[in-house]
Amino acid sequence: MDKSEVAAVLEEIAVLLELHGENPFRANSYARAGRAIAQLETNIEDLVKAGTVDQIPGIGETLRDKITTLVTTGKLPFYEDLKAKTPPGWLQMLRLPGMGPKKVKALSDQLGIDTLEKLKEACDKGTVAKLKGFGAKTQTNILEGLAFLDQMGNRVRLDQAMMIAEGIVAELKKVPGIHRLELCGSVRRRKETIKDIDILVSADDAAPIMDAFVKLPNVQRVVGHGPTKSSVTIAGIDHHTQRVLINADLRVVSDAQFPFALNYFTGSKEHNIRLRQRAIDYGYKLNEYDLAGCKKKIKEEPDIYEALDLEYVSPELREDTGEIDAAAKKALPELLELGDLHGVFHNHTTWSDGAASLEQMADAARALGYDYLGIADHSQSLTVANGLTPKRVRDQQKEIDAFNAKQKNFRLFKGTEVDILADGSLDFDDETLASFDYVVASVHSFFNQPQEEITARIIKAINHPRVTMLGHATGRLLLRRDAYKVDLDAVMHAAAKAGTMIEINANPYRLDLDWIHCKRAKALGVQLVINPDAHATEELAFTRFGVDVARRGWLEKGDVFNTKTLAQVAKELEKRRTQAV
Repeated sequence: MDKSEVAAVLEEIAVLLELHGENPFRANSYARAGRAIAQLETNIEDLVKAGTVDQIPGIGETLRDKITTLVTTGKLPFYEDLKAKTPPGWLQMLRLPGMGPKKVKALSDQLGIDTLEKLKEACDKGTVAKLKGFGAKTQTNILEGLAFLDQMGNRVRLDQAMMIAEGIVAELKKVPGIHRLELCGSVRRRKETIKDIDILVSADDAAPIMDAFVKLPNVQRVVGHGPTKSSVTIAGIDHHTQRVLINADLRVVSDAQFPFALNYFTGSKEHNIRLRQRAIDYGYKLNEYDLAGCKKKIKEEPDIYEALDLEYVSPELREDTGEIDAAAKKALPELLELGDLHGVFHNHTTWSDGAASLEQMADAARALGYDYLGIADHSQSLTVANGLTPKRVRDQQKEIDAFNAKQKNFRLFKGTEVDILADGSLDFDDETLASFDYVVASVHSFFNQPQEEITARIIKAINHPRVTMLGHATGRLLLRRDAYKVDLDAVMHAAAKAGTMIEINANPYRLDLDWIHCKRAKALGVQLVINPDAHATEELAFTRFGVDVARRGWLEKGDVFNTKTLAQVAKELEKRRTQAV
């Protein structure tokens, strides 16, 4: 198993132990170990071979042995036994709002409920309401939660959540009496997928704001309507006209409490724990309402960090991956900004499967303030996407040359998204590849190859002298398709050696590389490039989501190729083409 698989097993063990009523400290030790391994910037297999797994923080002898077994055999009898005695319905019940392991265990112990179907049946009969610790309101919430799961599943993509969240914020800003308003939670931290939307407001009188919130136009149901907190299920339509449902919570605090509440409800939980511990070390007590014991004025969220002798930690970094230690040393990165980008490279037009012409895409790029745009339509094997033959490539390049001849201070770069074929060869011959300014190489087929084959296939493409960048490295589609089995660490080592860039595909269906691998790529010296994989003019704006990933991955301006100016990019691409001869 690789580190992501090991981390997933350990985190699942933590949940399973809680469901079986085990000591919470024991369960938490597995969860902490899973997070630590997921965030490693090295290969877990190397640590196992070196016998240094127990040097990872929080991992002792017992966990070391279990991790070693997982990595070397791909199995863990302890985990298999735990899964075997856990009804699948228990895990499904955890997806319901307000349903934790203790409640799931109570339902199982007292009513023999081990499936969602049995849970619904018991609620319909009124049996659940009679249990101690439940009641009629909890029973109603469970029924509504079951109906909600049928409609929406568990999570939505970041772009979908942002679309709804920004709509809520725009409506609430019309309500009088609001002093400050911010998005919190995983939306503010820009996680790839979102479970619910958290909104924080400061005001002297919460009642009118709560009333306006529960009456927003797209509210489907009111989950709770209290004096300082309300929850709703709200709907929206995303850019692909897909209906989206998500829970949204609104909290109202005093303006004096706002900085503390903003910090607390932004999270992550692990970051908050580290921050609270530092406050204790200073003789203070930090919670969602105050920094008790501190005499310094706290008016804004950065003041909290300053009071603890820390650099301000941007929300995207708050995952307990070393940001507190770096902030204490005043060594946090100067994170990439959207405005640092001068153009993007992986984009499609009507020449293949795009919805806009070359000129329309160029106009849209200029409207975003870009100085250049790369056109990378599909290659010939991808017939489903109207891939270009070598003849059509030449025709397209003539059109690009004619367009560029009329331009000042803007350029279309001639590129391709060439398929990496099953054996690692490329979908165009070397003569055709030599005609492009740059080449994006991507996998679009044979996803089920064994890990060794697909890894070797991608590395072979990376090593081709004409390949400039690797596109969407794992092929995942968020909430729709898992990544193919690939040894990304080996791929990144190969890219570093070959000088091939790796793309952060900013399309919100992909966000591939993820932020953890961005950190690893940076550590290896791989140049990254952010591309929207745009198939329409409006999709050029997807670039913002790639910047979010880059920021979560601690990337700075110098780590990303398309922060270079038009002149710098033209010079670099020409140099690469010349060296490839």
